[in-house]
Amino acid sequence: MSQFPKTVRQIAEEIVAREGGYVNDPDDPGGATNFGVTLGTMQRLGLDLTGDGRITSADVRGLSREQAVQIFITHYFRRPRISDLPTALHPSVFDMYVNAGSNAVKILQRLLTQMGYRLADDGAIGPRTLAAAQTAMARAPEAFVDAYGIARRNYYFGLADGRVASRKYARRRDGGKGGWIARAEEFISPRYHLSDAQFQARVAQWG
Repeated sequence: MSQFPKTVRQIAEEIVAREGGYVNDPDDPGGATNFGVTLGTMQRLGLDLTGDGRITSADVRGLSREQAVQIFITHYFRRPRISDLPTALHPSVFDMYVNAGSNAVKILQRLLTQMGYRLADDGAIGPRTLAAAQTAMARAPEAFVDAYGIARRNYYFGLADGRVASRKYARRRDGGKGGWIARAEEFISPRYHLSDAQFQARVAQWG
């Protein structure tokens, strides 16, 4: 693990770069998105950037990179209390919260439950989740971060198993690892990355 942890701004800027610019993919339930910020998020926050009294895809298009960074820091890091988790978990859980909302926390809670901590997977970071995460991190820091990344990768596979339209996010047209899987593995030690053969075996059922 790095001796010099990244700041929350550095993590947020990397997320924005990873998310890319404006897209409106009909297969993405999030709808119009810019720098990872969805139309639904902008409506929830009341961000009428065009000033026309409505919040539409035009407002999403008008979002700046800096506005996206600030939205993520405030509403996807501090407000859900990811900031209170062990520092080593910040990059992956924060990135996943932007990508999947409270499911990022549910994945963590389910992982901790599998490790013997009795938690509800309610997607909210409270005292019990924080205490369990701190204890698990103290026992095996690198292993715990990797375990979360692997659980996150499995979550993506599960989504693609259950929804044909989502498979393009997990497997590229040429058959290689799609964006979801590659993104998860950015936060997993290389020794736990799936080989090409392992990946092909995992997605073979998709046809």
